[in-house]
Amino acid sequence: MEVQRIENFKIPNAVAHEITQEELQKEYDYYRAQKVLETMFMFGMISVDEFHKISAVNRKTFSPFLSEIMP
Repeated sequence: MEVQRIENFKIPNAVAHEITQEELQKEYDYYRAQKVLETMFMFGMISVDEFHKISAVNRKTFSPFLSEIMP
């Protein structure tokens, strides 16, 4: 196996995004909704299927910052 050295390689800088108060509130609301949902699941109040369906609705409703990479 031949190993090659990569020189002068630079990782592009990510564009900084200043989070707004509204985005921060949506993140918080999503977090709280998911915590309630997790508690309901742990106490057997909802099934795994219901948990996943409601989680998907929460992602659409609250649009958390990283929703596009969430399962």
